[in-house]
Amino acid sequence: MNAYLTLAVAIVAEVIATSALKASEGFSKLGPTAIVAVGYGVAFYFLSLTLKSMPVGVAYAVWSGAGIVLISAVGWFAFGQKLDLWAVIGMGLIVTGVLVVNVLSTSGGH
Repeated sequence: MNAYLTLAVAIVAEVIATSALKASEGFSKLGPTAIVAVGYGVAFYFLSLTLKSMPVGVAYAVWSGAGIVLISAVGWFAFGQKLDLWAVIGMGLIVTGVLVVNVLSTSGGH
């Protein structure tokens, strides 16, 4: 399986798990707590597959950068959390950094 595909699955699973973590209210709600456990299990399994063919630093940069942006979007849409201009600028810089690593760097193993 393609490393970027397994990484995308890992990122989506992590975002779902983190969103459920907020909804679990300190693990006091069974449904969201189960989603957290399964989601993180799926996320780490697919991240481990990614690391077979992609350097850990590059994979983690993409994982964390995309995760920050996506979970911030979920927080905004699903939980009504606000993002100020500096937060948006910071996330833009994170996305720019991930793009630089993946498009310009030869470290990505592609």
